Amino acid sequence: MNSQQPQACDFRQNRLLAALPASQVAGLALSLELVDLPFGLEVCASESVIAHVYFPTTAIVSLQYATQDYGHTEVAVVGNDGLVGVSLLLGGRTTSGRAVVQSPGKGYRLRARAVTDEFNRGGAVFRMVCGYTQALMVQVAQTAVCNRHHTIEQKLCRRLLVALDRFTSDRLMMTHEQLAQLLGVRREGISTAAHKLQQAGVIVYNRGHISVLDRPRLEQNACECYAVVTAEYERLLPTDRATTHRRDLAPARTPWSRWLESDDRNHGFHDA
Repeated sequence: MNSQQPQACDFRQNRLLAALPASQVAGLALSLELVDLPFGLEVCASESVIAHVYFPTTAIVSLQYATQDYGHTEVAVVGNDGLVGVSLLLGGRTTSGRAVVQSPGKGYRLRARAVTDEFNRGGAVFRMVCGYTQALMVQVAQTAVCNRHHTIEQKLCRRLLVALDRFTSDRLMMTHEQLAQLLGVRREGISTAAHKLQQAGVIVYNRGHISVLDRPRLEQNACECYAVVTAEYERLLPTDRATTHRRDLAPARTPWSRWLESDDRNHGFHDA
């Protein structure tokens, strides 16, 4: 976990909300509630009714499913690039997995009724959720492939890159035990992989603090899963990669913004 978070918070720090047309944001903004998301908070419990949809800004949420041997294993990560509660908008009132805050920070939440009403009207919010859901599905599928076929070092590099892309610092607070649980591997394997990366000068690890010294080499050591998922997010939710890695708080109007603002008929969708 990491306690170094910016004090100021704006809903535009979430890239999905930032990309919505002003007319759509105006309606949602009245219902958006800024909330603290402390480490370990279960914002969505397994089999419980989904009461809110969350749009993280400075927090990172881990989507997890239970396994018999390793407790809960991570299947996807949601940060300022997405939302938590997609299953609600796809017709499910509950989910078989759980969503837990992995890096503390802030986010905005919407009552289930408010966001489903807006979604059912069609238009920009509907297209936003459809695009994001496809990107999230790719992340979940690629994580499954990664967990089955790639080495612990490759998985560790991928997971660190995923955190960096959604965080505000190159210094992460994650213990070997936490990483082992998220990746569904033994702690000893994480310790060995982290030591190897530290010896190579890629990272520095000390008492739960991980500082990335050489991001290009971290990307080289990661499996192809990171690049596949990143490319899919950029294809479906266009944004400037350089801007993303600078972690600007209020992204400029992107190609996706223009796509959301365009005539619904151009995309085969119609407002209800």
